Amino acid sequence: MITAFVMIVAAKQGVAELAEALTDIGGISEVYSVTGEFDVIAVLRVAEFDRVAELVTSEISKLPHVLDTRTHIAFRAYSRMDLEAMFSIGAD
Repeated sequence: MITAFVMIVAAKQGVAELAEALTDIGGISEVYSVTGEFDVIAVLRVAEFDRVAELVTSEISKLPHVLDTRTHIAFRAYSRMDLEAMFSIGAD
């Protein structure tokens, strides 16, 4: 599983609309409105690196209100929470 964080600069009047639209895109597991340099952060969880590229360049960047994006791919997760269990549907 590849995890990527897409930090998005959005038009101020469109942050909520953008966040809602992002939640409808397959491969985006979480969306946060945030303070600071960026307005929205989308968390991508996909099987292949090519899917990250498709999501960012073909889907996210073309949404209304997106002004700029910065993408960071995670190398390793460190957490006290069982992240795999959180995303498991119980199928073996």
